[in-house]
This record gives sequence, C-alpha cells and structure tokens, in this order.
Amino acid sequence: MLKWIQVLWPSFLIAAVAEAVFFTVIDPQELYLFGEPVDYSRIATYSIGFLGFWLVCAASSLSTIFLQRPAKEINRRT
Repeated sequence: MLKWIQVLWPSFLIAAVAEAVFFTVIDPQELYLFGEPVDYSRIATYSIGFLGFWLVCAASSLSTIFLQRPAKEINRRT
C-alpha cells in the first residue's frame, strides 16, 4: 500500500500543476484531435487532460520505484 501512495500522490500533485500550466496556455475549446475539433465541454476536456497527465506522471513515478529495487531483489531466484 505504501508503494501505491508513493506513486499516486506525487503524480497527482504534478499532474495538477501540469494541467494548470497547459490549460493556462491552451484554450480547451480550440483543441484538435486527429484533425477534428474537440467537441467536449470545458469540464470534460479538463478532466480528460488531468487523467492523461496523471497517467503519465504515475508511469514516471512507478518506473522510478521499479528502478530503485536492490540488487538482491532483482537477482534472487524464485
């Protein structure tokens, strides 16, 4: 449980900052996806953007925890 908290909480905070910076610069009503304008409401666009940022940040935090494993844990025979 502690590892999940170590992954999800910092990634949540960074995703909130990333979304704030991104949507400060970009208007959600002017986004295009595969050449078509995005027809979602502002709240839906913000929510999808936040979840996307959170997923990327969580993957980064998870890879950090994965790479911090000690050599004994990596090389043990099961």
